[in-house]
Amino acid sequence: MNPHRKLVLDKITEILAATPDDYEDRLTKMIDAADQVFVGGQGRSGLVTKFFVMRLMHAGYKAFALGETVTPAIRAGDLFIVISGSGETGSLITNAKKAKEIGAKVVLITAKSSSTIGDIADEVLQIGTDSSYQKVFGLPMGTMFELSALIFLEAQISHVIHEKNIPEEEMRSRHAVLE
Repeated sequence: MNPHRKLVLDKITEILAATPDDYEDRLTKMIDAADQVFVGGQGRSGLVTKFFVMRLMHAGYKAFALGETVTPAIRAGDLFIVISGSGETGSLITNAKKAKEIGAKVVLITAKSSSTIGDIADEVLQIGTDSSYQKVFGLPMGTMFELSALIFLEAQISHVIHEKNIPEEEMRSRHAVLE
């Protein structure tokens, strides 16, 4: 295998192996308990947000990406999932505080065991451990958190599909036909 691909895959495998196995069940329960699910992230974590929101919608949830012009107001009974490697992104701190004030639950998906958003959140799901993200030449500036979070969240969708026995045809019926 190409050594660069191996470097990336080995690091993702290491990080996900250090991530607690019960996260999928815990996150599914929170998503199922919510009236609507909002997901927010900035930068590359914002791109991961869009992947996840799309799959939640395909699975039948009312799910919205923070910052889109068609995103409705968050309300009590909703869930706000924040994807932030640092847990310190200013706009996401503001949004997490606002969501809590309104009565929504807040979940942080992060690389850090301790952060400002983590202090606000009802639940913190740390992907890997603090030591999982030491600098590695060739894997710059948050690459491993974003890729690990993306794969974790795809595994989350796989968990939902199996848990609820959602046929692919049902998901496909919700896929965009105007592209």
